Amino acid sequence: MSTTEASTDLEELRRTVDDLERRLAVAEARHEVRTLHHKYGYYLDKCLYQEVVDLFSRDGEVVFIGGRYRGRAGVERLYLQRFRERFTRGHNGPLPGFLLDHPMMQDVVTVAPDARSAKARIRALMQAGVHHSVPELAGRTSFEQWWEGGVYENSYVVEDGVWKIRELHYTPFWHADYDKGWARTEPMSHLIPTTTFPDDPAGPDELLPDFAFFPATDVVPFHYPHPVTGQAWE
Repeated sequence: MSTTEASTDLEELRRTVDDLERRLAVAEARHEVRTLHHKYGYYLDKCLYQEVVDLFSRDGEVVFIGGRYRGRAGVERLYLQRFRERFTRGHNGPLPGFLLDHPMMQDVVTVAPDARSAKARIRALMQAGVHHSVPELAGRTSFEQWWEGGVYENSYVVEDGVWKIRELHYTPFWHADYDKGWARTEPMSHLIPTTTFPDDPAGPDELLPDFAFFPATDVVPFHYPHPVTGQAWE
């Protein structure tokens, strides 16, 4: 083998190794992002709201039911002041008799080429309710027992060497009183915010128009293009 041929083979080997390193980094990042979101779901199941907040980046934010909560202060306002105060009376962790399960499914994770940021679309199907043995929790939820279906379109980032949630964008499409089902449950429009913080101490920093519950059938834009046509749906 000539010197030129050996040099060419070595360069090709380097390109192959570089490509494999890049593909491995993307694959590992995809696994980390998927795992991070599922951990978020497990913490949320048990009302571990402080643990949820700690999953966000320093500039993280949440989009939820027609409102945007910006920065750590906004994230804390939603999970600690709104959810924790309402559902668990300020207690961080589960209360006996309160069910709040969030199975996460159908995740599509797209990692940036540098494996330092990512986006994901994930479906949630929540089951929730209050057991009859804890009447003191009655009135803290809209229904005694219910279902909820929604979709996440999130972004994630590596911060201080750790994957964190940069933007959690959750759209709960429908709710269903267990006894009535989704066909006869009225839209929970009273949950859509009309006032921002600080006028509403637990409100969002920004109101986002045009949000509506089922029977509205709006589509949350996909972060990824169509895999065949390459077109984006917005």
